[in-house]
Amino acid sequence: MKSKRNQIFATLFFSLFFLSSFQLIAQEHLDADHEKKMHEYSAMGDETTLKVLLFSGTGWFRHPDIPIVNGWIVRLGAEHNMQIDVSETGTDISKEKLGFYDVLLFNNANVLDKVFNEEQRNAIEEWYKAGGAIVGLHALLVHQENWPWIMELGGCDFNSDSEFLRAKLVVDPTAMDHPAVKGMGKEFWYEADWTNHTRAVTGLPGVQVLLRVDESTYEPVREYFKTRGGEAMGEDHPVAWTRVWGGGRFFYTELGHDIRSLNTDFGRQHLIEGIKWVVKKE
Repeated sequence: MKSKRNQIFATLFFSLFFLSSFQLIAQEHLDADHEKKMHEYSAMGDETTLKVLLFSGTGWFRHPDIPIVNGWIVRLGAEHNMQIDVSETGTDISKEKLGFYDVLLFNNANVLDKVFNEEQRNAIEEWYKAGGAIVGLHALLVHQENWPWIMELGGCDFNSDSEFLRAKLVVDPTAMDHPAVKGMGKEFWYEADWTNHTRAVTGLPGVQVLLRVDESTYEPVREYFKTRGGEAMGEDHPVAWTRVWGGGRFFYTELGHDIRSLNTDFGRQHLIEGIKWVVKKE
């Protein structure tokens, strides 16, 4: 009886071992096959599909809407002939892998020096300097002081923010025809949580402000930050802008912390046209 039981255990052990080994081999095969297909796809030079790497790894506070926003962007991209791959690990960042993509889109990816090592940060910088395109949602410009390059690209960092509130947005007069805001008129009302940055980016080389928020129409600093040095920005409070700088193109918007700020007709237009804008060559 004992011998028979041992035989059963031995059979189960070897079955599980074989299954695990098979799964490992299969995974390695899938990884290798995926990389081979990506190389082939890239070599084809197919310009009809925009390839976007959506990165949402965080080094600090992680907003619960991040996975919801990821799924929403993937579905939105599919409607606009975009291939969007999602990652949250620095191991997906290298010179070779970035070469597969047209756009690197950061979904609330804060404190990135804790997410990427120096080699990975350098790979992003070099890819961008060679003509890369970066899109940033909301918390990309949050506590990036230990990665000076990304903070310099964005033009500012984080000071505080508001609650999710309705506020008046004002379109910059020189940006009325930009596709990310076109059709919205001179001003309109919109809901989001609005970030107070360390400085206004107005006038920085290569910056085109698209939208400003009118602070007189909402409470710009929420209670949490009122006792923690939070400061409103005043009359010049940009909330969306573009930048042609350092070899590549950059688009940033404060929208996207909460899915409610994106899942509107304007939110869809704003993000899709921002993505399209960064890949244009002039």
